[in-house]
Amino acid sequence: MYIVIFVTVSSKQEAQKISISLIKQKLAACVNVVDKVDSIFFWENKVQKAKEFLLVIKSTRAKFTQITKLIKSLHSYKVPEIIGLPIVVGDQPYLRWIDATLR
Repeated sequence: MYIVIFVTVSSKQEAQKISISLIKQKLAACVNVVDKVDSIFFWENKVQKAKEFLLVIKSTRAKFTQITKLIKSLHSYKVPEIIGLPIVVGDQPYLRWIDATLR
């Protein structure tokens, strides 16, 4: 099963460090880094605001545990967002490319 994983990070450097590590270790076929995400969330008993970067990671369900472990080892947050969603349908050549890239 193919998945998309969302991860927010505090800086562009952190985004690139995690992204490059995922690609080099063949845990992700592609990582998009979305700049300047405004996040509003509840943390430490109050509403917080932060400027973040969003990673959109394309991979497979089989690699989710390894991906989570790697992200947590490199991430600056105490409780990072790591959310995996299934890709319900996708263009077959793209999905085949994910398979080939992750081998």
